[in-house]
Amino acid sequence: MPSFDVVSEIDLQEVRNAVDQAKREISTRFDFKGINADFTLTDTTILLTGEQEFHLQQMMDILRQKLVKRAVDLACLEPAAPVSTLSAARQEITLKQGVDADTAKRMIKAIKSSKLKVQAQIQGDQVRITGKKRDDLQEAIAQLRTEDWGLPLQFTNFRD
Repeated sequence: MPSFDVVSEIDLQEVRNAVDQAKREISTRFDFKGINADFTLTDTTILLTGEQEFHLQQMMDILRQKLVKRAVDLACLEPAAPVSTLSAARQEITLKQGVDADTAKRMIKAIKSSKLKVQAQIQGDQVRITGKKRDDLQEAIAQLRTEDWGLPLQFTNFRD
């Protein structure tokens, strides 16, 4: 029976490269001379530190540019509100990976309401869709692409 998986993944190596490029750009830009500004990448977060919220906004723009050049979808970024003190400002950006349970349930509901002859089930942080015909699966992919789910979707593991 043909099937495919709906996943939401990002290439962490490309994110790491984009953060490194952003660090290099900040070290050479004139408007960041003498300012303590830095990017810190952990497994699932990027921490922006600067002296003012204005610097954080500029750093966020630089990071977005570098991520777009590296073909990383910006929908996977979830920025938190900036936290500022008298001498420093910080902002944490969470990298979203995997399809969360609520979004998966909404996807399954949308597929079932479209009356396609496919079955969908949640498997961890992905959704598996199976059907008898390849055409039904392609219609399911088209149905999922028409809506905005708040995260980048990839369709993998297509089996015939």
